[in-house]
Order: sequence, then structure tokens, then C-alpha cells
Amino acid sequence: MPFYHKLGKIPPKRHTIFRKENGELYYEQLFGTIGFDGMSTNSYHVYRPTMVKEISGQYSVKPEIAIPNNMKSYRFRGFEVTPELDYLDSRKIVLTNSDCNITLASPQNKTQDYFYKNTDADELLFIHKGSGKLRTHLGNLDFKYGDYLLIPRGIIYKIDFDTTDNRLFIVESRRPIYTPKRYRNWFGQLLEHSPFCERDLRQPQELETHDEKGEFLIKVRKQDEIFDMVYASHPFDVVGYDGYNYPYAFSIHDFEPITGRIHQPPPVHQTFETDAFVVCSFVPRLYDYHPQSIPAPYNHSNIDSDEVLYYVDGDFMSRNDIAPGHISLHPAGIPHGPHPGAAERSIGQTVTEELAVMVDTFAPLQVTNEAMKVADESYHKSWLE
Repeated sequence: MPFYHKLGKIPPKRHTIFRKENGELYYEQLFGTIGFDGMSTNSYHVYRPTMVKEISGQYSVKPEIAIPNNMKSYRFRGFEVTPELDYLDSRKIVLTNSDCNITLASPQNKTQDYFYKNTDADELLFIHKGSGKLRTHLGNLDFKYGDYLLIPRGIIYKIDFDTTDNRLFIVESRRPIYTPKRYRNWFGQLLEHSPFCERDLRQPQELETHDEKGEFLIKVRKQDEIFDMVYASHPFDVVGYDGYNYPYAFSIHDFEPITGRIHQPPPVHQTFETDAFVVCSFVPRLYDYHPQSIPAPYNHSNIDSDEVLYYVDGDFMSRNDIAPGHISLHPAGIPHGPHPGAAERSIGQTVTEELAVMVDTFAPLQVTNEAMKVADESYHKSWLE
């Protein structure tokens, strides 16, 4: 859950006169979600944020479904997704349901002549490879390997990458993404037993303000369509804002693992949540320290949720033949667990260097055509002895 943030110039009271040096008014915008009940920000613009010149095009980005009702465990080789020059073209939805899209992207940092706004979903970008700057109308954030970038729905943004070798794991959520409520007190402050705290969350500190008129293309996503909307003023014309609704960054390397004498369940790794899915971070940590402990995870059944595990780096003790960029999908209703030999070789181990991101969805995921291009269709047999 973001906390109160103020950046740039704002008037002392909301909804009151705030003038430029030439005497003209700045234009206030309430930027919020869930009607007037969710998180919001008041921003102040050089020009009206409503000046649409034309809608010049429209096209579908709805994923094509290969397997609508899946009961098969899969491994997808994510690094085999083809790189693309353009950021939006590079985004390949591999798994989807009515609540979220799970997407892989390998953009090659072609200079973009547009801005992007997703009005359907909050976006959680995990940076597996690459570094650069997230530029938004509410400020900029530098990012690097291991960062989560939380971009609330409606944020107008661009991404500038430093290199051409970039790999992103993206979760688009049609529900707002929060930090886990069990780690917050009733004021919203993160508690002492939380695996991270407010000082780990990086807020925008650089506000990019442009006083420009002209023609500025914003690609707006709405109901799985992209609309090419041309505005008469630069979308980054905010001189100041305050509130709770803004992009922020969190590094997976700042997640402090919770460990115990025996194997801890996946919720101890939880990092973000919605009412439709959770996101967990598996990070380097000490193994269980009971003298008879088996560090490998026990077999368990996903009766209520599909489990998606995106492998980032390190030694994945519970799986055989897993490499960075691989994604495993274990559908609800059937048990899964460590591969043959994994439990035995984990005994006596004291530490793991694994790094991974997990998404557990409460509604079944559909497998897309893009996923099948990089699928290992024999993975479901990998538990046979």
C-alpha cells in the first residue's frame, strides 16, 4: 500500500485557486480509482488534461486462447519469446483469466513516438534483465535488475531502457494491487513482522514537467483494445501533486525472508495481493533448521488456485532442468511437488540462492497461443520415476 507522497508545487488547499506566474490557472485533476473510495492523487497541470484532437486508430490486443480449460502442468521457456523493437509489440500474453494477464516482454528500446496508458489494469512489471528509467506523468523512477515497478491503472508512461537485452515478467491486474493486509496495521502502516517496510518502497522524486502544445500520441488500452488518441498538449505537464495513487518501485533484493525450523508455506513469501490473486517473492535465505527437516517443499494440491512460478536466477532445488526465464504452471485441482530426487538432495542443505516470482490465481488460467510457442508439452510427465 503506497503512503502519502507530495512532489512539486501544490496549493495549500484542494480545489482552490492556484495560478501560474502569468496569472492563468493551473488545471487540477483528481486521479483516483474505485469511484471516490479508492486511492487518489490531486495533480495540477499546465494545460487541460482533456484536450483530445482526434482518435486516429483502434486495434485489438485480446489474447488468442489455445487451451481454454486446462488441467495439464506446463513449463514455458520464457527466454525463447522473440524480442521486439517496440515496447507494446514485445508484450506477449502467455496466461490469462478474467482477473489478470500474465505477460512476457523483451523490448529492444526503440525510441517510442507515443505514450501508453492502461485503463483496464494495474501493471506490475518485474525487471529480470535490463535497467533504465520509467517516465510517468506523476514522476520518474530509475530501475534495474530485480525491481518490481507498480504502475496503477491510468498512469501515462514511457520506458527508456539502457540496453537492447531486456526481459520483463508482467502481471496486469483488473483489481487494484496492494501490499498484503496482514502486514499492515489499521492505519495502513507496515508492521514490524512485515518482510519489507515503507523505506524499501521507492517513490518518484523526479517530476518531468513539459509546457508544450502540439500533437502527442497516447496509446490507451481499454477492454482489450488499443486506441490511438492524439492530445493537444504534452501529457507530462504536471507541476505538482499529492496523494496515495502514484507509481512506485520495490526491489526483490529488499524482501527479507521469513524462515523457521521446518518448511514454511508459500504465504510467508507474499509480496503483493488483490482479491483475485497473490504475488510472492522467493529470495536467497537460510533453510529450515530443525535437525530432521526436509527443506524441499512438500507435495501439495492447488485445490483453489492455479500456481505460476517464474524462475529468475539461482539453484531451483525443488525442480529438475529449470533455467532462468522458465515459467511453470500447475493448475488447480491436482497435486504437485518436488521432482524425483529433490527432497532427498535437499536434506542437510543449509541455504538456497534461488530467486523467483510466484503468482497464485483464484480463477483458472487459460493458456494462449503465445504460450504454446514456447511450451514444454512433456513437463507434466517429469514426476515419473
